[in-house]
Amino acid sequence: MDLNHQYAEHQRALMGADGAANDGDRLAKLAKASHIAGRISDFQHGLGAAAACAWSKAQFASQRTIGDVKEL
Repeated sequence: MDLNHQYAEHQRALMGADGAANDGDRLAKLAKASHIAGRISDFQHGLGAAAACAWSKAQFASQRTIGDVKEL
């Protein structure tokens, strides 16, 4: 896995969510960012990397944000 590419994709998804035209687009971009964070976390956990915990936390934070928007 090319982590630099995955980090960049994650950032693009977050920036896209920030500039989304509507809630549906924002939720889709946040879901994509969460999915990418999960892949990064899984890869890092497989390597035994300490940074994996931060990506797991990022994934769950994104999912909570998505849930908060759905409740509005």
